[in-house]
Amino acid sequence: MSIDLEALYLDLHRHPELSFQETRTAGVITRALAALGLEFIEGVGKTGVATSIANGEGPVIWLRADMDALPVAEQTGLDYASTARATDPAGTDVPVMHACGHDMHVTALLGALEKLQSTRDQWSGTIVAMFQPAEEYGAGAQAMIADGVLDRFPHPDIVLGQHLTPLPAGMIGVRPGTQMAASDGLTVTLLGRGGHGSRPHATIDPIVMAAATVMRLQTVVSREVDPREMAVVTVGSIHAGLKNNIIPAEATLELSLRYPDDAARVDVLERVERVIRAEAAASGAQHPPVIRVDHTLPPTINDPQSTARVTAAFDLAFGAGTVIDPGMFTGSEDVSWFARDTGAPLVFWFWGGLDPQQYADAVARGAVNEEIPTNHSPFFAPILHPTIERGVDALVVAAREFLA
Repeated sequence: MSIDLEALYLDLHRHPELSFQETRTAGVITRALAALGLEFIEGVGKTGVATSIANGEGPVIWLRADMDALPVAEQTGLDYASTARATDPAGTDVPVMHACGHDMHVTALLGALEKLQSTRDQWSGTIVAMFQPAEEYGAGAQAMIADGVLDRFPHPDIVLGQHLTPLPAGMIGVRPGTQMAASDGLTVTLLGRGGHGSRPHATIDPIVMAAATVMRLQTVVSREVDPREMAVVTVGSIHAGLKNNIIPAEATLELSLRYPDDAARVDVLERVERVIRAEAAASGAQHPPVIRVDHTLPPTINDPQSTARVTAAFDLAFGAGTVIDPGMFTGSEDVSWFARDTGAPLVFWFWGGLDPQQYADAVARGAVNEEIPTNHSPFFAPILHPTIERGVDALVVAAREFLA
Protein backbone atom coordinates (compact mmCIF):
# COMPACT_ATOMS: atom_id res chain seq x y z
CA MET A 1 0.00 0.00 0.00
CA SER A 2 1.34 3.41 -0.96
CA ILE A 3 1.02 6.33 1.46
CA ASP A 4 -0.53 9.50 0.06
CA LEU A 5 2.12 11.79 1.53
CA GLU A 6 0.46 15.03 0.47
CA ALA A 7 -2.83 14.07 2.10
CA LEU A 8 -0.98 12.91 5.19
CA TYR A 9 0.91 16.22 5.45
CA LEU A 10 -2.26 18.29 5.01
CA ASP A 11 -3.97 16.26 7.72
CA LEU A 12 -1.08 16.77 10.15
CA HIS A 13 -0.94 20.47 9.38
CA ARG A 14 -4.66 20.91 10.05
CA HIS A 15 -4.42 19.04 13.36
CA PRO A 16 -1.29 20.19 15.22
CA GLU A 17 -0.70 19.18 18.84
CA LEU A 18 1.44 20.67 21.59
CA SER A 19 4.42 18.93 23.17
CA PHE A 20 3.57 15.68 24.97
CA GLN A 21 -0.01 15.99 23.67
CA GLU A 22 0.68 14.41 20.26
CA THR A 23 -1.78 11.54 20.65
CA ARG A 24 -3.66 12.09 17.40
CA THR A 25 -0.39 12.60 15.53
CA ALA A 26 0.93 9.34 16.97
CA GLY A 27 -2.23 7.63 15.73
CA VAL A 28 -1.67 8.93 12.20
CA ILE A 29 1.90 7.61 12.35
CA THR A 30 1.01 4.17 13.68
CA ARG A 31 -1.71 3.69 11.07
CA ALA A 32 0.78 4.54 8.33
CA LEU A 33 3.36 2.15 9.81
CA ALA A 34 0.78 -0.61 10.03
CA ALA A 35 -0.12 -0.02 6.36
CA LEU A 36 3.56 -0.52 5.52
CA GLY A 37 3.57 -3.81 7.42
CA LEU A 38 5.92 -2.48 10.11
CA GLU A 39 5.72 -3.30 13.78
CA PHE A 40 6.06 -0.40 16.18
CA ILE A 41 6.07 0.63 19.82
CA GLU A 42 3.88 3.55 20.82
CA GLY A 43 3.69 5.62 23.97
CA VAL A 44 7.50 5.85 24.20
CA GLY A 45 8.38 8.90 26.28
CA LYS A 46 4.63 9.43 26.73
CA THR A 47 3.59 10.04 23.11
CA GLY A 48 6.55 8.94 20.97
CA VAL A 49 6.53 6.15 18.39
CA ALA A 50 9.45 3.94 17.36
CA THR A 51 9.76 1.31 14.66
CA SER A 52 12.46 -0.65 12.86
CA ILE A 53 13.19 -2.49 9.64
CA ALA A 54 15.60 -5.39 10.23
CA ASN A 55 17.04 -6.52 6.91
CA GLY A 56 19.99 -8.83 7.46
CA GLU A 57 23.53 -8.09 8.52
CA GLY A 58 24.82 -4.55 8.36
CA PRO A 59 24.97 -1.21 10.14
CA VAL A 60 22.21 0.15 12.36
CA ILE A 61 20.92 3.52 11.14
CA TRP A 62 18.68 5.68 13.31
CA LEU A 63 16.39 8.17 11.60
CA ARG A 64 14.57 10.75 13.70
CA ALA A 65 11.66 13.15 13.17
CA ASP A 66 10.00 15.37 15.78
CA MET A 67 6.24 15.85 15.74
CA ASP A 68 5.05 18.56 18.15
CA ALA A 69 3.60 21.96 17.26
CA LEU A 70 3.69 25.43 18.81
CA PRO A 71 1.27 27.80 20.59
CA VAL A 72 1.02 30.09 17.54
CA ALA A 73 -2.09 31.38 15.74
CA GLU A 74 -1.63 30.55 12.05
CA GLN A 75 -1.91 33.50 9.66
CA THR A 76 -0.85 31.88 6.38
CA GLY A 77 -4.31 32.15 4.82
CA LEU A 78 -3.96 28.64 3.39
CA ASP A 79 -7.13 26.65 2.91
CA TYR A 80 -5.60 23.95 5.13
CA ALA A 81 -4.46 26.37 7.84
CA SER A 82 -4.77 25.23 11.42
CA THR A 83 -7.60 26.53 13.58
CA ALA A 84 -6.73 24.17 16.43
CA ARG A 85 -6.60 25.19 20.06
CA ALA A 86 -5.27 23.39 23.12
CA THR A 87 -4.52 23.84 26.80
CA ASP A 88 -0.87 24.51 27.56
CA PRO A 89 0.92 23.25 30.71
CA ALA A 90 -0.04 26.43 32.56
CA GLY A 91 -3.72 25.69 31.91
CA THR A 92 -4.12 28.46 29.33
CA ASP A 93 -6.18 28.00 26.19
CA VAL A 94 -3.86 28.71 23.24
CA PRO A 95 -3.90 28.49 19.43
CA VAL A 96 -1.76 25.72 17.94
CA MET A 97 0.15 25.66 14.65
CA HIS A 98 2.87 23.63 12.98
CA ALA A 99 5.03 26.75 12.71
CA CYS A 100 8.33 24.86 12.69
CA GLY A 101 7.73 22.22 10.03
CA HIS A 102 7.48 19.17 12.26
CA ASP A 103 4.47 18.00 10.25
CA MET A 104 6.77 17.91 7.22
CA HIS A 105 9.43 16.05 9.24
CA VAL A 106 6.94 13.29 10.06
CA THR A 107 5.73 13.13 6.47
CA ALA A 108 9.27 12.82 5.11
CA LEU A 109 10.27 10.07 7.54
CA LEU A 110 7.17 8.02 6.76
CA GLY A 111 7.89 8.43 3.05
CA ALA A 112 11.51 7.39 3.59
CA LEU A 113 10.44 4.27 5.48
CA GLU A 114 8.10 3.36 2.64
CA LYS A 115 10.94 3.66 0.11
CA LEU A 116 13.39 1.73 2.25
CA GLN A 117 10.82 -1.00 2.93
CA SER A 118 10.05 -1.37 -0.79
CA THR A 119 13.75 -1.59 -1.77
CA ARG A 120 14.90 -4.15 0.81
CA ASP A 121 16.57 -6.16 -1.95
CA GLN A 122 19.03 -3.28 -2.49
CA TRP A 123 20.44 -2.89 1.04
CA SER A 124 21.12 -4.74 4.25
CA GLY A 125 21.27 -3.62 7.85
CA THR A 126 18.73 -2.21 10.29
CA ILE A 127 16.73 1.00 10.15
CA VAL A 128 15.37 2.38 13.41
CA ALA A 129 12.94 5.29 13.13
CA MET A 130 12.12 7.60 16.04
CA PHE A 131 9.02 9.78 15.90
CA GLN A 132 9.90 12.01 18.83
CA PRO A 133 7.55 14.17 20.93
CA ALA A 134 8.23 17.48 22.65
CA GLU A 135 11.23 18.82 20.77
CA GLU A 136 9.94 22.32 21.40
CA TYR A 137 10.25 21.69 25.13
CA GLY A 138 13.74 20.24 24.64
CA ALA A 139 12.50 17.19 26.52
CA GLY A 140 11.26 14.58 24.06
CA ALA A 141 14.51 12.79 23.23
CA GLN A 142 15.43 12.36 26.88
CA ALA A 143 11.87 11.24 27.65
CA MET A 144 12.18 8.44 25.07
CA ILE A 145 15.60 7.48 26.42
CA ALA A 146 14.30 7.48 30.01
CA ASP A 147 11.47 5.21 28.82
CA GLY A 148 14.02 2.63 27.68
CA VAL A 149 14.12 3.15 23.93
CA LEU A 150 17.87 2.41 23.93
CA ASP A 151 17.13 -0.99 25.45
CA ARG A 152 14.33 -1.85 23.03
CA PHE A 153 16.28 -1.23 19.82
CA PRO A 154 19.86 -1.90 18.70
CA HIS A 155 22.24 0.99 19.29
CA PRO A 156 22.99 3.09 16.20
CA ASP A 157 26.14 3.16 14.16
CA ILE A 158 25.00 6.63 13.10
CA VAL A 159 22.08 8.97 13.88
CA LEU A 160 20.57 10.95 11.00
CA GLY A 161 18.01 13.73 11.09
CA GLN A 162 16.80 16.79 9.23
CA HIS A 163 14.89 20.01 9.75
CA LEU A 164 12.81 22.18 7.45
CA THR A 165 14.14 25.73 7.08
CA PRO A 166 13.45 28.84 4.95
CA LEU A 167 15.76 27.91 2.09
CA PRO A 168 14.54 27.45 -1.50
CA ALA A 169 12.81 24.09 -1.97
CA GLY A 170 15.33 21.54 -3.18
CA MET A 171 18.27 23.08 -1.36
CA ILE A 172 20.06 21.36 1.52
CA GLY A 173 22.17 23.04 4.18
CA VAL A 174 24.70 21.04 6.19
CA ARG A 175 28.10 21.63 7.73
CA PRO A 176 30.64 19.61 9.71
CA GLY A 177 31.14 20.46 13.36
CA THR A 178 28.71 22.60 15.32
CA GLN A 179 25.51 22.87 13.28
CA MET A 180 23.23 24.26 16.00
CA ALA A 181 23.82 26.06 19.27
CA ALA A 182 23.50 24.78 22.80
CA SER A 183 20.60 26.22 24.76
CA ASP A 184 19.13 26.68 28.21
CA GLY A 185 15.61 27.75 29.11
CA LEU A 186 15.28 29.60 32.41
CA THR A 187 12.31 30.68 34.48
CA VAL A 188 13.14 33.55 36.84
CA THR A 189 10.82 34.61 39.65
CA LEU A 190 11.54 38.07 41.05
CA LEU A 191 10.21 38.45 44.59
CA GLY A 192 9.01 41.89 45.71
CA ARG A 193 6.42 43.10 48.18
CA GLY A 194 2.93 43.82 46.94
CA GLY A 195 0.60 46.61 47.89
CA HIS A 196 -1.72 49.37 46.73
CA GLY A 197 -0.84 51.16 43.53
CA SER A 198 -1.26 54.51 45.28
CA ARG A 199 1.42 53.63 47.86
CA PRO A 200 4.44 52.44 45.86
CA HIS A 201 6.78 53.58 48.63
CA ALA A 202 5.39 50.84 50.86
CA THR A 203 6.12 48.14 48.31
CA ILE A 204 9.04 46.57 46.50
CA ASP A 205 7.80 46.71 42.94
CA PRO A 206 8.72 43.52 41.02
CA ILE A 207 7.52 45.02 37.73
CA VAL A 208 10.10 47.80 37.91
CA MET A 209 12.62 45.19 39.02
CA ALA A 210 11.72 43.05 36.00
CA ALA A 211 11.97 46.00 33.60
CA ALA A 212 15.43 46.90 34.91
CA THR A 213 16.50 43.25 34.69
CA VAL A 214 15.34 42.88 31.09
CA MET A 215 17.21 46.00 30.01
CA ARG A 216 20.37 45.11 31.88
CA LEU A 217 20.39 41.58 30.45
CA GLN A 218 20.80 43.12 27.00
CA THR A 219 24.34 44.13 27.99
CA VAL A 220 25.48 40.58 28.66
CA VAL A 221 25.99 39.89 24.96
CA SER A 222 26.61 43.45 23.76
CA ARG A 223 29.18 44.34 26.43
CA GLU A 224 30.48 41.15 28.03
CA VAL A 225 30.79 38.59 25.23
CA ASP A 226 33.64 38.89 22.72
CA PRO A 227 32.10 40.25 19.49
CA ARG A 228 33.86 37.44 17.61
CA GLU A 229 31.89 34.86 19.60
CA MET A 230 28.24 33.83 19.38
CA ALA A 231 25.76 34.17 22.24
CA VAL A 232 22.07 35.02 22.54
CA VAL A 233 20.13 36.17 25.61
CA THR A 234 16.41 36.52 24.91
CA VAL A 235 13.64 37.32 27.37
CA GLY A 236 10.68 35.75 25.64
CA SER A 237 8.03 36.09 28.31
CA ILE A 238 7.25 38.42 31.20
CA HIS A 239 4.25 38.10 33.51
CA ALA A 240 3.24 40.19 36.53
CA GLY A 241 0.14 41.67 38.07
CA LEU A 242 -3.60 41.38 37.57
CA LYS A 243 -4.94 44.93 38.04
CA ASN A 244 -3.76 48.49 37.40
CA ASN A 245 -4.00 49.63 41.02
CA ILE A 246 -2.27 46.65 42.61
CA ILE A 247 1.50 46.30 42.79
CA PRO A 248 2.05 42.54 42.68
CA ALA A 249 4.33 40.55 44.94
CA GLU A 250 6.29 38.88 42.15
CA ALA A 251 7.13 38.91 38.46
CA THR A 252 8.18 36.02 36.24
CA LEU A 253 10.60 36.12 33.31
CA GLU A 254 11.29 33.30 30.86
CA LEU A 255 14.69 33.37 29.19
CA SER A 256 16.23 31.58 26.23
CA LEU A 257 20.02 31.42 26.21
CA ARG A 258 22.17 30.19 23.30
CA TYR A 259 25.89 29.47 22.96
CA PRO A 260 28.22 27.44 20.74
CA ASP A 261 29.82 25.22 23.39
CA ASP A 262 29.89 24.22 27.04
CA ALA A 263 32.56 26.76 28.00
CA ALA A 264 30.48 29.64 26.64
CA ARG A 265 27.45 28.21 28.43
CA VAL A 266 29.15 28.41 31.82
CA ASP A 267 30.31 31.96 31.10
CA VAL A 268 26.95 33.33 29.90
CA LEU A 269 24.92 31.58 32.60
CA GLU A 270 27.16 33.05 35.29
CA ARG A 271 26.76 36.57 33.90
CA VAL A 272 23.01 36.27 33.44
CA GLU A 273 22.55 35.07 37.01
CA ARG A 274 24.80 37.87 38.30
CA VAL A 275 22.65 40.51 36.56
CA ILE A 276 19.40 39.01 37.85
CA ARG A 277 20.61 38.88 41.45
CA ALA A 278 22.21 42.32 41.28
CA GLU A 279 19.06 44.00 39.95
CA ALA A 280 17.02 42.36 42.70
CA ALA A 281 19.46 43.66 45.28
CA ALA A 282 19.43 47.13 43.71
CA SER A 283 15.64 47.15 44.00
CA GLY A 284 15.83 46.37 47.70
CA ALA A 285 14.35 42.89 47.35
CA GLN A 286 14.19 41.14 50.71
CA HIS A 287 14.39 37.70 49.12
CA PRO A 288 16.75 36.55 46.35
CA PRO A 289 15.23 35.71 42.98
CA VAL A 290 14.44 32.09 42.17
CA ILE A 291 16.25 30.92 39.03
CA ARG A 292 15.10 27.61 37.59
CA VAL A 293 16.66 25.82 34.60
CA ASP A 294 13.77 24.29 32.65
CA HIS A 295 15.80 22.57 29.98
CA THR A 296 19.36 22.21 28.75
CA LEU A 297 20.18 21.27 25.16
CA PRO A 298 23.68 20.37 23.99
CA PRO A 299 25.13 21.80 20.80
CA THR A 300 24.22 19.82 17.68
CA ILE A 301 27.63 18.68 16.44
CA ASN A 302 27.93 16.91 13.10
CA ASP A 303 30.62 14.27 12.81
CA PRO A 304 33.06 15.63 10.17
CA GLN A 305 33.80 12.36 8.34
CA SER A 306 30.18 11.22 8.26
CA THR A 307 29.04 14.68 7.16
CA ALA A 308 31.50 14.60 4.28
CA ARG A 309 30.05 11.28 3.14
CA VAL A 310 26.47 12.54 3.36
CA THR A 311 27.34 15.76 1.52
CA ALA A 312 29.00 13.81 -1.31
CA ALA A 313 25.98 11.48 -1.52
CA PHE A 314 23.62 14.46 -1.72
CA ASP A 315 25.73 16.08 -4.45
CA LEU A 316 25.65 12.86 -6.45
CA ALA A 317 21.92 12.31 -5.98
CA PHE A 318 20.64 15.87 -6.35
CA GLY A 319 23.29 17.63 -8.39
CA ALA A 320 26.26 19.83 -7.60
CA GLY A 321 25.32 23.14 -5.99
CA THR A 322 22.31 21.69 -4.20
CA VAL A 323 24.15 21.49 -0.88
CA ILE A 324 25.40 24.62 0.86
CA ASP A 325 27.11 25.37 4.16
CA PRO A 326 24.48 27.48 5.96
CA GLY A 327 26.75 28.40 8.85
CA MET A 328 25.95 27.61 12.44
CA PHE A 329 22.30 28.04 13.38
CA THR A 330 21.64 29.76 16.70
CA GLY A 331 18.54 27.62 17.18
CA SER A 332 18.84 24.46 19.25
CA GLU A 333 17.74 20.83 19.01
CA ASP A 334 17.52 17.79 21.29
CA VAL A 335 18.32 15.20 18.59
CA SER A 336 21.90 15.11 19.91
CA TRP A 337 20.87 13.13 22.98
CA PHE A 338 20.29 10.02 20.84
CA ALA A 339 23.84 10.24 19.51
CA ARG A 340 25.47 11.30 22.78
CA ASP A 341 23.85 8.60 24.88
CA THR A 342 24.88 5.87 22.45
CA GLY A 343 28.30 7.21 21.45
CA ALA A 344 27.25 7.34 17.80
CA PRO A 345 28.18 10.00 15.23
CA LEU A 346 25.46 12.44 14.17
CA VAL A 347 24.63 14.10 10.87
CA PHE A 348 21.81 16.64 11.01
CA TRP A 349 20.94 18.82 8.02
CA PHE A 350 18.39 21.38 6.86
CA TRP A 351 16.25 21.24 3.76
CA GLY A 352 14.41 24.08 2.09
CA GLY A 353 10.68 24.50 1.65
CA LEU A 354 10.25 27.93 0.05
CA ASP A 355 9.15 28.86 -3.43
CA PRO A 356 12.54 29.39 -5.15
CA GLN A 357 11.29 32.40 -7.14
CA GLN A 358 9.84 34.06 -4.04
CA TYR A 359 13.16 33.56 -2.27
CA ALA A 360 15.20 34.86 -5.23
CA ASP A 361 13.01 37.96 -5.50
CA ALA A 362 13.42 38.69 -1.80
CA VAL A 363 17.20 38.29 -2.09
CA ALA A 364 17.27 40.65 -5.08
CA ARG A 365 15.40 43.29 -3.08
CA GLY A 366 17.53 42.76 0.01
CA ALA A 367 14.35 41.93 1.88
CA VAL A 368 14.82 38.35 3.06
CA ASN A 369 14.32 39.23 6.74
CA GLU A 370 11.16 41.21 5.99
CA GLU A 371 9.55 38.98 3.36
CA ILE A 372 10.60 35.40 4.15
CA PRO A 373 8.81 33.89 7.16
CA THR A 374 11.10 31.89 9.42
CA ASN A 375 10.43 28.96 11.70
CA HIS A 376 8.03 29.87 14.54
CA SER A 377 6.44 32.63 12.47
CA PRO A 378 2.61 32.55 12.12
CA PHE A 379 3.22 32.86 8.36
CA PHE A 380 5.64 29.91 8.07
CA ALA A 381 4.43 27.30 5.60
CA PRO A 382 6.41 25.31 3.02
CA ILE A 383 5.30 24.69 -0.52
CA LEU A 384 4.24 21.06 -0.80
CA HIS A 385 6.30 20.09 -3.83
CA PRO A 386 9.19 19.42 -4.17
CA THR A 387 9.57 19.87 -0.40
CA ILE A 388 7.98 16.52 0.43
CA GLU A 389 9.95 14.65 -2.21
CA ARG A 390 13.30 16.20 -1.26
CA GLY A 391 12.72 15.48 2.43
CA VAL A 392 11.96 11.84 1.68
CA ASP A 393 14.86 11.38 -0.72
CA ALA A 394 17.39 13.10 1.55
CA LEU A 395 16.70 10.62 4.34
CA VAL A 396 16.86 7.67 1.95
CA VAL A 397 20.08 8.82 0.29
CA ALA A 398 21.77 9.50 3.63
CA ALA A 399 20.68 6.16 5.10
CA ARG A 400 21.73 4.22 2.00
CA GLU A 401 25.18 5.83 2.18
CA PHE A 402 25.84 3.90 5.38
CA LEU A 403 23.79 0.73 4.84
CA ALA A 404 25.55 -2.34 3.47
